[in-house]
Amino acid sequence: MQLAEYDPENFYDELFQEKGKPRSHAASLIQWMEKLGVVKLQQHRETAQIALFKLGVTFNVYSDDQGVERVFPFDIIPRIIAAEEWEWLQKGLKQRIRAINLFLGDIYGEQKIIQDGKIPQEVINSARGNLKPCQGIKPPGEIWCHITGTDLVRDGDGQWYVLEDNLRVPSGVSYVLENRRVMKSTFPEIFQTMAIQPVDDYPSHLLETLLNLAPLNLPEPTVVVLTPGIYNAAYFEHSFIAQQMGVELVEGRDLVIVDGYLQMRTTKGLHRVDVIYRRVDDNFLDPLVFRPDSLLGVPGLMEVYQQGRVAIANAPGTGVADDKVVYAYVPEMIRYYLGEEPILPNVPTYLCWREKERDYVLKHLEQLVVKSANEAGGYGMLVGPVSTAAERADFAQKIIAQPRNYIAQPTLSLSRVPTLIDDQIEGRHVDLRPYILHRGDEIYVHPGGLTRVALKKGSLVVNSSQGGGSKDTWVLTK
Repeated sequence: MQLAEYDPENFYDELFQEKGKPRSHAASLIQWMEKLGVVKLQQHRETAQIALFKLGVTFNVYSDDQGVERVFPFDIIPRIIAAEEWEWLQKGLKQRIRAINLFLGDIYGEQKIIQDGKIPQEVINSARGNLKPCQGIKPPGEIWCHITGTDLVRDGDGQWYVLEDNLRVPSGVSYVLENRRVMKSTFPEIFQTMAIQPVDDYPSHLLETLLNLAPLNLPEPTVVVLTPGIYNAAYFEHSFIAQQMGVELVEGRDLVIVDGYLQMRTTKGLHRVDVIYRRVDDNFLDPLVFRPDSLLGVPGLMEVYQQGRVAIANAPGTGVADDKVVYAYVPEMIRYYLGEEPILPNVPTYLCWREKERDYVLKHLEQLVVKSANEAGGYGMLVGPVSTAAERADFAQKIIAQPRNYIAQPTLSLSRVPTLIDDQIEGRHVDLRPYILHRGDEIYVHPGGLTRVALKKGSLVVNSSQGGGSKDTWVLTK
């Protein structure tokens, strides 16, 4: 099927209004790709995939116990967002991050939002990401979430929703940068004719954000990226980001506390470290405070952090806001802390710890998406409309046994984008993860973000570990 014959069917399509009729902001792209034809697009897709493989754009999958390293599937047809729509998304994301940051400072401080009855104490106490050792901590500039990846989806009526927030160690931005690099080398002509916002300056924005955290009066602060090591699923990204920023990539064994400061072992001796961009989960950062069996962190790190002698991004403890039950309260956080109505709505959410909502969920499992409060990557999830009776029965027992651990949401009719599948162009469902940097009084939203695409026909699960791929995201300028 040619692009001119593409039919969005009954779904909201990001590039087409109706069969054979592109949206105005996508018309130039569709016309240009139509001239190329499917055969040429296939050839370019293969070239792009080979280029990504040579660049090392891979991820590891451990769910099959084999630790398989795979190339992240890439589709050659981009997703386009109009300039006006992006401006609106930016406002909504900035509002959300501002409120979540205030919430984190409050939860680890005076807990006024709990005292005023806006969120139950038990919801916070039972959140896996709520770390008691972080109580009373004040990170530099009182900023907790320096780097956030917020997942957005668009429903069948075109309405955007926030699906979840990722505040501990959000991943995927390396694919954004490498996808664009490959697209520009594959299709240089279209980038000369369309006004597409660049994305290659993300590493400089990230470095500026991290340098902003360094203790004052340091002429040349040292920033490092802390990785769990080569066996981590996102190790490619850790090394890529460090290389792009021009900073050292380190593991916990490379760091030590000496004379009250964090020091890095080098061939020339110890060197002081001032800022850590950590890609290690909270519980592994310091075996003296969190998990005593951790070999990934640095003994004594939290004490130095509390004394203000090193900065950590994201701040330890931000995971409490990743909890999918806490997510349901973000609109209330926006009203409470900012006195504003949310610009970007949450997906309507049922909290299974509430008896009436749990009863509704149990009676309507075949219609809902059920998620574990602390799982990620598409795991711990039931997609009701495509589930079996046995799967629903299993999830019902899980919900009854641990109601606090589950939420449920309506099954959204996710928007689609034309996607090259073998030698056909077919619609596939997508989400969007923009990356937001919080530094000082400024919040920066990187244009576009990672568009993940469910490559399996009819699937709503976009995660790479579950058979998903990615597309380049083009935000147009006015």
